[in-house]
Amino acid sequence: MSNPVNTLGGAKTTGFVTVAEMPPHGMITLRGDFAAAKFKAAVKKAAGAAIPAQRKVAVTDKATLSWMSPDELLLVLPYDKAAATQGALAAELDGTHFLAENVSDARVMFQITGEAALIRELVAKLAPVDMSPEAFAVGDIRRTHLNQIAAAFWLEDDSRLNVVCFRSVARYLFDLLEVSAVKGSEVGLFA
Repeated sequence: MSNPVNTLGGAKTTGFVTVAEMPPHGMITLRGDFAAAKFKAAVKKAAGAAIPAQRKVAVTDKATLSWMSPDELLLVLPYDKAAATQGALAAELDGTHFLAENVSDARVMFQITGEAALIRELVAKLAPVDMSPEAFAVGDIRRTHLNQIAAAFWLEDDSRLNVVCFRSVARYLFDLLEVSAVKGSEVGLFA
């Protein structure tokens, strides 16, 4: 197995918030019947958490488990655990209708840190999502578009938001976030 590398070399920029490329993470797309006992048990074993509710994220010491659609989850875990976890899921779910695909090398993750209101403002500039604290809280996830590209994002806590996108558009997203976070471009949406 080759050593994982950051797509953008660990790019980082600071404006009214800080945007940083995170080190490579393991990511597994998992699809199946959320109501099936065998599927629920396999997910719990792999993630250390039950399947989260719609548009929610479950965080454990093992992984982050995100609801992506009515039959799809995204499991984010240490990069070096992804292949073994994908294999274990495939073995656990053998004989059922499922998909467990290691997409670690096809995705990149960024973290936006700073003041909560400014993180919300940055994302609100780019996504068709209500970013008010009443509509989007810690533990919520949205799978949408940031400007012209598909992405998913969730609040890890009030001062950190994680964004996942396809590796092929990482430079575009980083540049978009950098320009959108330029000091002086704040509009005071959540002040």
